[in-house]
Amino acid sequence: MVALGIIYGDIGTSPLYAFSAVIGDRPIEKMLVYGGISCIFWTLVFQTTIKYVWLTLRADNNGEGGVFSIYALVQRYGKKLIIPTILGATTLLADGIITPPISVASAIEGLNMVKGLEKTIVPGNNLTIGITIAILSGLFFFQRFGTQAIGKIFGPIMAGWFAMLLVVGGVQIIQHPDVINALNPAYGYDLLVHYPKGFWLLGAVFLCTTGAEALYSDLGHCGIQNIRITWVFVKTSLVACYLGQAAWLMHQGKPTLGTSNPFFEIMPSWFLLPSIVLATAATIIASQALISGSFTLISEAMNLNFWPRVAVRQPSDLKGQIYIPSINMILWFGCILMILYFKESAAMAAAYGFSITIAMMMTTLLLGYFLIYHLKWNQIAVIALLSVFVIVETSFFIANVAKIKERWMFLFFELSIFMTMYVWYFARKVNNRFTKFLDLGRFTSKIQELSADDAIPKFSTHLIYLTKANHREQIEEKIIKSIFSRKPKRADVYWFLHIQRTNEPYTLTYDINELIDDKVIKINVNIGFRVQPKTELYFKRIIKDLVANKELNLHIRPDGSTRYNNEPDFKFIVIEKFLSVENEFSLREGLLLKSYFYLKHMGQSDENAFGLDKSDVVVELTPLIYHPAENVELYRHKI
Repeated sequence: MVALGIIYGDIGTSPLYAFSAVIGDRPIEKMLVYGGISCIFWTLVFQTTIKYVWLTLRADNNGEGGVFSIYALVQRYGKKLIIPTILGATTLLADGIITPPISVASAIEGLNMVKGLEKTIVPGNNLTIGITIAILSGLFFFQRFGTQAIGKIFGPIMAGWFAMLLVVGGVQIIQHPDVINALNPAYGYDLLVHYPKGFWLLGAVFLCTTGAEALYSDLGHCGIQNIRITWVFVKTSLVACYLGQAAWLMHQGKPTLGTSNPFFEIMPSWFLLPSIVLATAATIIASQALISGSFTLISEAMNLNFWPRVAVRQPSDLKGQIYIPSINMILWFGCILMILYFKESAAMAAAYGFSITIAMMMTTLLLGYFLIYHLKWNQIAVIALLSVFVIVETSFFIANVAKIKERWMFLFFELSIFMTMYVWYFARKVNNRFTKFLDLGRFTSKIQELSADDAIPKFSTHLIYLTKANHREQIEEKIIKSIFSRKPKRADVYWFLHIQRTNEPYTLTYDINELIDDKVIKINVNIGFRVQPKTELYFKRIIKDLVANKELNLHIRPDGSTRYNNEPDFKFIVIEKFLSVENEFSLREGLLLKSYFYLKHMGQSDENAFGLDKSDVVVELTPLIYHPAENVELYRHKI
């Protein structure tokens, strides 16, 4: 039930528009109808069944899937995998902009076939657009409350949806059993080779498998075996529905499809309105799955340093369920623009598929590394197997390139996502390259001397620095300067807290190194890439554990200065860099770093991102001098 409700929503609603997009306004003939069904069936076999359900689901990172999960598994095998990962994430996120409007619009347009509404609900008119916008707006508005309550009914609704596809398709097949011959791959070959401009119909055929990438991204919700077992039922229902549409089309007697949708035409007249209601519910569920997947994708991107830090909320106690307000607003705005620009589902179908094709191609590349280096499969066998997917996906890509003229404005959205990820990742690499580490042991005696110097006002009892140093004995130079420069910071205990992101999704462990007992302590907190950090909460929990185990003295002084409040005084120091005016840049460096600091300013502050209370935080600024100006000719004026 969970797999039906979450995993298969996107691919499960494709019969609403995929087959009608293949037929379009072309004359109805056997080569077109049977060829379209054959291509759809074998696409589901190769792309969805073999590539994703059988192969890609093996690339589970402790039960989690998605482009960032597979990247975490293979990143050490190739430094050039960054760009394919960013491209895959970008195009998958772009899928979340167009799938909700095309799905919901397709369902609402079905009302056009209800007697008495055929002149009111017209594809592309203001009423149809308004209803679609209202449904999508309501969907995005309720994201802030989480889906825990209504999520329980997703499974039963989708079970009813797939049962309906199986039954109505099966009825048509029983009436016209000859349609089963359409599964013969020869019909697909004839369509692509002999039908006029048949190859370009692959752009429409591809719509049948657009939910396959999301299938892998949602792996963590219900596990490999549940997805694989449920796919048997889902695929049977999908194929039955497509065959049913083809059977009706071949025997309906009209030369063209016109404004009819074969999906709703195969419904019994008495069941038409309930089928539209069920279709609308199914498309909302499919949209919800994509929206939740987009939140998860951005959360992983932030934790793996591919995206600026933004506010993340947990609307419920459900593990892994998050809400990102800024992404919710972007997706909502993008979906509304899509429906206002394209107006009807047929126009959106003509522009759909380009992004997700690229996502699939990037997954194929990462999958190759996973099979060869992680699973240790025979390299020749892997190359031979993946070559089949490369040929199929390249064909789909070429066919979908023709859609660019229909979706040119959508490219700006994809480019902005790609550039955000590219700038953030590579600028942080530059930033980190200019972070100098020192041996902490050289300064421990000096820190101890400062702590005991009563002539210097005490800054706090516990002084905590967030550090990037992975090694026990190292610390950033800027932290040492912060402690001793200008006004030295005297404290009873100096803590150096390092947040280590792991390649596992839900890790949450810590270890401690005391360089000087009760004086200089370094903590490493290991956090999985799907966990939102609550650093201050973790730190205070660690303190509590240390005190309970009598490993730490909280320094309640006998001089009476703590008698009014014996709680320890915690101060977290966050050191932020800014771009120094002393720099001289090349064009690329300037754009990269200036864009990075602009994004950083637009994003969430470090204290919020790491889960620190503002009352306990002191922010210090330090300049980043990347390329200092040289050959400055300055002369003293002689009077």
